[in-house]
Amino acid sequence: MDLIGIHHLTAVSARIRDNYQFYTKVLGLRLVKRSVNQDDVSAYHLFYSGDRRGAPGNDLTFFDWNVPSERRGTHSITRTYLRVHGAQALAWWDKWLTEQGVLHTETAVIDGRATIFFDDPEGQRLALIDDGGTAEPGGPKEPLNAWEKSSVPAEFQIRGEGPIQLSVPKLDYTAAVLTEVLNMRLVRQYPHPQRLSDTIYVFEMGQGGAGAELHVAEQPDLPPAQPGAGSVHHVAFRTTMAEYNDWLQRLRSYKIPNSGEVDRFWFRSIYFREPNGILFEIATDEPGFGVDEDIDTLGEKVVLAPFLEPQREEIVANLKPID
Repeated sequence: MDLIGIHHLTAVSARIRDNYQFYTKVLGLRLVKRSVNQDDVSAYHLFYSGDRRGAPGNDLTFFDWNVPSERRGTHSITRTYLRVHGAQALAWWDKWLTEQGVLHTETAVIDGRATIFFDDPEGQRLALIDDGGTAEPGGPKEPLNAWEKSSVPAEFQIRGEGPIQLSVPKLDYTAAVLTEVLNMRLVRQYPHPQRLSDTIYVFEMGQGGAGAELHVAEQPDLPPAQPGAGSVHHVAFRTTMAEYNDWLQRLRSYKIPNSGEVDRFWFRSIYFREPNGILFEIATDEPGFGVDEDIDTLGEKVVLAPFLEPQREEIVANLKPID
């Protein structure tokens, strides 16, 4: 069994209206699902995507929680890379971010890829990278489903997520889970670009490529992170419905505590923590966000999983407007 790549990443915002403006207007992503946290229906769960359908590997999602800002540290997911295609795209983004007042680094080659670092308004650490021309793991070289109403021209739009960067105090146990349980491969290492004394280890899954990599920094001298606004809640990895139960049995065979089967309606999930406490999810590609909405109108109204529909009136009444 091989995981395919990054499925989605879920982070935390305490300013969800500002969050919506930044990710749709500045980053040009489409809001493909306007829903609520199924475990805490008082909070939005917003799904943004560079693909108009919200295809797996493209989704950056946020919980709307009124919490203080995170305290950065280890035992955490520390940066989300977003993929674009080519030097011309990065040059456009350099100019665009400047025009939008977003502080960012100059383009630099890191781990062999041209990269721009920047933060969102709440300190969520992001990066843009040249993905080398692959829209998704094993996918076509050109984005086939660009968002036509994006603020970003189609040729420069964000094409998906990955790599995802983690920080752990000790690599060994995390590496064992990644390689022995999840069948990832340790393929290279490089100096941490902001802390040259630290090393980042690159693990890849499936067919490899930027959208199928975890970059794990070993940082024993950092304090543990304190979750909050601007932090990442979890990262999800792609699988197929056909292999979903196999992954569940595999985790059980290694006696790894996990959530068991969780039906999120748009995909099925399994949650578990790696040895340094970072929350992982294995999520299916199927059935997708089009199962309950027309693709042309994704994200325009609050959509609830069927088991929450009886509570719709109460849930929607408690949500703040974001448009």
